[in-house]
Amino acid sequence: MIKTQDLTKAYGDLHAIDNLTLELAEGDLFGFIGPNGSGKTTTMRILATLLQPTWGEASVCGYSIYTHPKEIRRLIGYMPDFFGVYDDMKVIEYLEFFAAAYRIKGPARRKVCNDMLELVDLGYKRDALVTSLSRGMTQRLGLARVLLHDPKVLLLDEPASGLDPRARIEIRTLLKRLGQTGKTIMVSSHILPELADICNKVGIIERGVLLFNAKVADVMKQVRQRTLLIVGVTSDAEAVARLLEQSPLVEQVTVDDHHRLRVTLRENVTDYSDLPTLLIDAGHKLTLFREEEINLETAFMALTKGITA
Repeated sequence: MIKTQDLTKAYGDLHAIDNLTLELAEGDLFGFIGPNGSGKTTTMRILATLLQPTWGEASVCGYSIYTHPKEIRRLIGYMPDFFGVYDDMKVIEYLEFFAAAYRIKGPARRKVCNDMLELVDLGYKRDALVTSLSRGMTQRLGLARVLLHDPKVLLLDEPASGLDPRARIEIRTLLKRLGQTGKTIMVSSHILPELADICNKVGIIERGVLLFNAKVADVMKQVRQRTLLIVGVTSDAEAVARLLEQSPLVEQVTVDDHHRLRVTLRENVTDYSDLPTLLIDAGHKLTLFREEEINLETAFMALTKGITA
């Protein structure tokens, strides 16, 4: 549904995106993450046919951005980070205005507007003025607007930007719901743990270069080659550390400031079920024994350096 090949946008010697090659299939929910200024918005604007690349190829739903921009615009819904709204309109009037622009006519127009309001949980605000909406409600109204013509592809640039915790949860729930409709969705966000919950693929971009593009689980594997265990005991942590270091499964043991043990297993060791038995048989009581989880935020920090274009 989305395909780019060596896509590049240059401003003199500065490359906003540099030879970006990417392919998304139908139904993919793709999390596009990177530092501010890394090239996420530039990529989305090119795919939305709002910006011409310097060179390279890009197509959406099989249409080239160079030769069929009108066809692409009919098939996509693009939501920028900040967008203007008509404050003097009611919510339902705002949606009907854009539905008319999409040439949705007659009773079908009112029905699709009402359906979209229900989808984004704004049905109770249908007769409120747009200016009275909170930032989170405005974002949801923007999503309703880009969904009016039932696009096959959604390009959502920082849809949760500037929202309070409750509004972010509401947007995440809505994105999950949209992901179940079979649409291809590209969403950029700095709320990294939440992207891991809703996306099946992620791309990490820095300084215009796509560093990683894979399934979420594969990103985690790239970051951690060895399993790390967190162990708590009631006895002397240093003595337990010396005991664990004798195991052929263990590469390194350290004790943190809370007297918990951080146990790094050897490469490719995934079965560590003998370690709790080892400690219990030696007379030690366990208060904690778990594998340290890696979230998308940890992976992002490990794979990037915070450098922007």
